[in-house]
Amino acid sequence: MSVASRKLLLPLLLLALLVQSAVAQVLTPTKLATTISQPAAKVGEELDLIVNARMQDTWHLYATDFDPDLGPTVFTFTFAKSPAYALVGKPKSIGAKKKFDDVFKGDISYFEKTGQIRQRIRVLQPGPLTIKADVEYQTCTDVDGRCVPGEETLSFGPIEVSGTAAATTAATPPAAAATKALAASKTEAPAVAVAPATAPVPASDTSSAATAAASPMASDTSARPATTAVTAGGTAATVAAAPATSAESGGLLSFALLAFFSGLAALLTPCVFPMIPMTVSYFTGGTDTRAQGILKALVYGLSIIVIYTILGVIVARLLGEDGPNFMATHWLPNLLFFVVFVVFGLSFLGLFEITLPHNLVNKADAQADKGGWLGVFFMAFTLVLVSFSCTGPIVATILGLSARGETIMPVIGMLGFSLAFALPFTLFAIFPSWLKSLPRSGGWLNTVKVVLGFVELMLALKFLSMADLAYHWNLLSRDLYLVLWIVLSALLGVYLLGKFKLSHDSDLTHLSVGRLLMAVLSFSFMVYLIPGLFGAPLPLLAGYLPPQTSRDFSLASAVAAPGSATRNTLCEVPRHADFLELPHGLQGYFDLEQAKRCARAQNKPIFIDFTGHACVNCRKMEASVWSDPQVLRRLQEDFVVVALYVDDKTELPQKEWYTSKRDGKVKSTLGKQNADLQVTKYGVNAQPYYVLLNPNDPADKPLVTPVAYEASVSNFVKFLDAGLAQYRQQAQPVAAR
Repeated sequence: MSVASRKLLLPLLLLALLVQSAVAQVLTPTKLATTISQPAAKVGEELDLIVNARMQDTWHLYATDFDPDLGPTVFTFTFAKSPAYALVGKPKSIGAKKKFDDVFKGDISYFEKTGQIRQRIRVLQPGPLTIKADVEYQTCTDVDGRCVPGEETLSFGPIEVSGTAAATTAATPPAAAATKALAASKTEAPAVAVAPATAPVPASDTSSAATAAASPMASDTSARPATTAVTAGGTAATVAAAPATSAESGGLLSFALLAFFSGLAALLTPCVFPMIPMTVSYFTGGTDTRAQGILKALVYGLSIIVIYTILGVIVARLLGEDGPNFMATHWLPNLLFFVVFVVFGLSFLGLFEITLPHNLVNKADAQADKGGWLGVFFMAFTLVLVSFSCTGPIVATILGLSARGETIMPVIGMLGFSLAFALPFTLFAIFPSWLKSLPRSGGWLNTVKVVLGFVELMLALKFLSMADLAYHWNLLSRDLYLVLWIVLSALLGVYLLGKFKLSHDSDLTHLSVGRLLMAVLSFSFMVYLIPGLFGAPLPLLAGYLPPQTSRDFSLASAVAAPGSATRNTLCEVPRHADFLELPHGLQGYFDLEQAKRCARAQNKPIFIDFTGHACVNCRKMEASVWSDPQVLRRLQEDFVVVALYVDDKTELPQKEWYTSKRDGKVKSTLGKQNADLQVTKYGVNAQPYYVLLNPNDPADKPLVTPVAYEASVSNFVKFLDAGLAQYRQQAQPVAAR
């Protein structure tokens, strides 16, 4: 070989190696390290187990404090058995950001660049203590939509414990029970992990892990106590502990705005609106000076805010730390809220009137008549009581929704509601000339009340649906849910057009522009819902509707490919089909060995979909690429489809468990086995990931280069066609023999 040829060959070989490493790459976008808040403690004392994380740029790590059923994988850990310590409370995500996720239709919390999670423990026995825990987590990037699941073992300590052993009690269960995050409560906050201490890492990795153990806010380390960090390689380093402050929650702000606008809506009800000029005249028409009148109006408004906020504080205290989870998942509060919303909705429609006991109202009114500053407070209290028949359902709605979020949400909700509710009374007292611009009371106030009644009935279904889904009662399918919403929307539209009247309605002499526009919105909402009966996903309402898997029927799948005689059929009943399904009516499997047997029988290649319940880009691929007729036809006719969920928590029968040669850990769940298969066979741990296989190849080598997220339909079609052509080429020699 000539010198020129060798010079040309070397760059080509390097390029091939780079391409190969790019195709098959196990991603580790997160580096983690453990710390302890103090290296020594006495028996009975408490200390913090701390995990610090450093993520690569453009990657984010999901934290602990959001609904684990929402979709993304929250940090979870399982502590090793030991009578030497007990967990105290839940893990805390320090500095986590929060946002509303458009794909999962809910609030998620996550870390960017750096993050920290703390778990408080109480030490119970003297001697050196090292605590271990198995950890599961997920890191994702918005650049190309890849998500990487993580599964590691972390080690905290050693901690020098002195003193006499403490007796464990039922009130403080020891960690000997191998406490598992999220086992007792869906909101049990999990923690992040580090690489196993027994696995040494290169010096560069050790230093980066030690750096990751430093506070996420490195610019402010002077005022923080130092802690001992143990890196993945076992190297100790002194680092500064991060402050226990969290980023402002976007979810709380959104809920506060919702409560504020609800307070404005309450002002337009017939119980409240006529009270505005009457109340303002008290502050402007008496013997007080203008300054005194304005001051009393301010006290009046603040009193309203205080009364409603106290109500929120009471609800928050009654809920406690675990209250939101109980309210969100248990059947009893969900059914209770369903009944309350239906009762209040029917009350708004005029079926009956809900009022508080007259004695309570009369006593508050008598205190208000005494005058003075205390009288101003009781005037506000009287308004709250008198307006209860109109504001009660709205307040109950806010408290009902807030009970499903953070403990502080009832307080935030009542603060936002009362601020909007009190604002007009105060402003009109300061600027009485504004009263002239108010519309006159009339039948339109009852129209507002009826509209709110229909909204209450629609929201009531959400609570019934939550209990139905959690306990598999199968009472309220997605189709029935949509039918009820469609009927309620249609009735509301017809009512707004004046085609029927309810008991408290006055005669409608003409149709106002505002009422007509509201009718248009109601009918538009009804029309938007109708395609959902035929399988449309209705993404704008994904957070309020039951999942599509709960449909009773779907014409979309029935008409997806009419006349197709060669569509894929099943050779045997798929395993796990009782809780997993493929999109767009596709038939397939969730077990690779089943798919191989069927593919051999049908002489077809296999389409493997490495996916996850929490994989955002997997859902996007299914919605925008798989749904294309060109792609869907090929998947239906030319391949045996198998979906392998890498994050499914279903525990398999013990006889199917195995110890992975890759990491030496027992793989006992469906997701862990699928994830291990993806990494072991193909060297990739991110999803989505699509592999085309020849079922007769014992090595399971891909027919063509696998693809990950590919938003181009034409490129995905080329991928499928190339794999099918390669399979047929390989099958020809076999057929000839």
